[in-house]
Amino acid sequence: MVSPKPHRVIVVGGGFGGLQAATHLTTAPVELTLVDRRNFHLFQPLTYQVATGALSPGEVCYPLRAIFRRHQNVRVVLGEVAGFDLDRRRLDVRPVVGEGVTRSLEYDTLIVAGGSHYSYFGHDEWRDAAPEVKSLESAVAVRARLLAAFEAAELDDDEARRRAWLTFVVVGAGPTGVEMAGQIAELARDTLRRDFRSIDPRHARVLLVEAADRVLTAFPPSLSRRAALQLEHLGVTPALERTVVGVDEQGVTVAAAGGEQERIEARTVIWAAGVTASELARRLAELTGAELDRAGRIAVEPDLTLPGHPEVLALGDMVRIRDARGEPQVLPGVAPVAMQQGRYAAALVRARLRDRPGRPFRYRDKGNVATIGRARAVADLHVLRLSGFPAWITWLVVHLFYLVGFQNRLLVLISWAFSFVTRGRGERLIAPEPAPAEARREARCAGRARSGS
Repeated sequence: MVSPKPHRVIVVGGGFGGLQAATHLTTAPVELTLVDRRNFHLFQPLTYQVATGALSPGEVCYPLRAIFRRHQNVRVVLGEVAGFDLDRRRLDVRPVVGEGVTRSLEYDTLIVAGGSHYSYFGHDEWRDAAPEVKSLESAVAVRARLLAAFEAAELDDDEARRRAWLTFVVVGAGPTGVEMAGQIAELARDTLRRDFRSIDPRHARVLLVEAADRVLTAFPPSLSRRAALQLEHLGVTPALERTVVGVDEQGVTVAAAGGEQERIEARTVIWAAGVTASELARRLAELTGAELDRAGRIAVEPDLTLPGHPEVLALGDMVRIRDARGEPQVLPGVAPVAMQQGRYAAALVRARLRDRPGRPFRYRDKGNVATIGRARAVADLHVLRLSGFPAWITWLVVHLFYLVGFQNRLLVLISWAFSFVTRGRGERLIAPEPAPAEARREARCAGRARSGS
C-alpha cells in the first residue's frame, strides 16, 4: 500500500512572520520548505544598535539552518522568488549564490511573508545619501558612516565643514528613529567623549525630523511628551512638523507647515520615515486581482488568504486584512503582529489537515515599547504606562525574550550590561565595504593589461 504524500508547505521569508509559521509547523505532518534570500533570521528591532556599535551583527542574527537542524521534514532554500504560478501551485526560485538556474517548487499551501522596506516617498535618489537601518548590510554601513564622520571632523580645520561632520539628522520619529537618535547622542556624549583631541564629540548636533506634531505618534500623547523630554535631556533636538523636501551628500532641506524651507548642513543623514510593502505583494495582487494600497500592501481575507486562492496565505507588513464588513484594516507594522499572524497561519494549516474550519485572524495588542537611551524608555502596556528606568527594564526583558537563540540572548545581555556600567560600545569598527565580484574581476583584468600579460 502506497502511503499518501505529506502536505507540502512553502514559507517565503525567514523574518518574524515566516519564522513563526515555520517553527509551529515543524511537528505537523507536512513537508516544509523555507525560502529566504539570507541564510539567517535578523532581529530587526535591534539593527539600530548594530549601526551605533552597541551590538555586533552576529548578536542580532541566527542561522536558519541551525534553527531547523533537528527537524528532518524542514528544508531551507537560499534563494529569491522569481515568480508565482498560482494555478499550478508552483513557486519559481532563483538561487542567490553559485550559478544555479531557476527551479520550480511545488506546494499544497504557500505562506508568503515578504515583509517591507523603507519608503523614500518617490525619491529613491535619496537612498545613497540617507541610508536606512532595516537590513543588516545597511546597519553595518551606517555604523561606518557615523564613526567616519567623527574621524573626518577630527582632521578638518574648517569650522563650517567640521560642524557639518558633527551634525546628524535622523528622518522619522517613530520607534526606530527615536531609538537611533538617542543612540547617536549617547555615542557622542558618553562613548567617544575622551577619544579625540581636536574635537569634542559632546558638541555633536543630533536632529530628529518628523512631519507630525509629536514623536512616537503610535503612543499616547503623554508618553510622546515624556519621550521628547528624555530625548532633549540626551541632547537630541526634535524638529517637529517638518517635511524633508531634499537630501544630498551635503545635507537636508526641510519645509515647515507654512512652506518655509530650511537647509541643514549635515554629512550624515539616516532614514527611518516610512515603509512600503515587499514587491511580492504587488506580484500577488496582479495575479489575483487583490487591492493594493498606497504603501503597496495587499488586501487579504480575514483568514489571511488571497482572494480566490485559499491555499495561499500572506502575512506581516505586506498585507491589510479585511474585517467582517469587507473593509481592509491596517495593523501596526511591528514584530508582534507578524509573529501572531505566523502562528495563526500554522494553526490554520493544522486545522485544514484535520478538516476543521479555521477562525478569522484576530490581533491581540499587548502594548508597545520604545527605548530612548541608557535607562530611558517609554512603554504603553494599556493597563499601565511607564517611562524612564521601569520602561527601560520592560524593554530589555521583551527584546531578550523574543531574540532567537540562547547564545544570542546571553551575548546581548552581557553587551548591554557592559555598556550600562562603562558607557562603552565594543563594536566601533569602520569596516571597509567589500568590492563587488564584478569590480574585482575588472580590477584584475586591468592589472593584467597594465603588466602586459
